[in-house]
Amino acid sequence: MLKMNHLSKVYRTHLIETHALRDFSIHVRDGEFVAVTGPSGSGKTTFLNIAGLLEQFSGGEYFLDGVDVRGMNDSARSRLRNEKIGFIFQGFNLIPDLNLFDNVDVPLRYRGFNAAERKRRIEDALARVGLSARTRHYPSELSGGQQQRVAIARALAGSPKILLADEPTGNLDTQMARGVMQLLEELHAEGATILMVTHDPELAARAQRNVHVIDGQVVDIHAEPRMRGLGVVAAQAAHG
Repeated sequence: MLKMNHLSKVYRTHLIETHALRDFSIHVRDGEFVAVTGPSGSGKTTFLNIAGLLEQFSGGEYFLDGVDVRGMNDSARSRLRNEKIGFIFQGFNLIPDLNLFDNVDVPLRYRGFNAAERKRRIEDALARVGLSARTRHYPSELSGGQQQRVAIARALAGSPKILLADEPTGNLDTQMARGVMQLLEELHAEGATILMVTHDPELAARAQRNVHVIDGQVVDIHAEPRMRGLGVVAAQAAHG
C-alpha cells in the first residue's frame, strides 16, 4: 500500500541545510490504521506531505499502491494523488462560499466523473458521516465536529486507497473529537486504510499501530492486536 525505504528530505538555503527526514522507513499495509506521533518539529508533517505527494523527497524510495513516485512530474503526481489519496486536515479546508454538496463535489470534478456519478458519491459520503439532512448548508452553519465530518465525506467520496489525517481532532473539543475518532474507527473496521498524524497519545492508542518519530527518524514502532468489527486483527509487523 504505502512503502517508504530509507527516505530523506533536506531543505537547503544558501546558508543552512536542514534534514527534515533521515533514513525514514515505514510500510503501511492495506486496511491498517497507523498513528504517527512525535514532538513538534520531529518531521511528522514533512512525512505526511511526502506521503500525500504534496512534497518531493531528497533520497530513498517511495511506492504508493505499487507505484514508484520517484521522478514523476507535477501532472502525474497530481493525478495519482487525486486517484489514490483522501486528505483530512486539522483546519477542515472547506470552501466557505460553497454548501456541503458542492464542497464534496470539488475534487470529484477534477476526477472527471459525470454529474450522476458525482451526485451518487456525494450523497453516499454525506450519508456515511450522518449529514444527509444538511446537504445545502454552508460550513459557517455547522459545528466544528460537523465541519470535520464534511471533510471526511469529501475524502471518502473519491474512494481513495488511503486516508491521510493530519491532527483530525486538533481543532475540536473533547466531545466532538470523540465523535470524529469514532467515525475513523468505524471506517477502519469497514476496511479503510488510515494514516493519522497526532500529538495526542490517547488518540494514538486507539490506532492499530503506532509509529514514533524524533528528529526525522522512526525511533519506535509498537503494534498491538486491535478489535476490528466483530473479530480481532493480528498486529502487523513493521517490516517485511
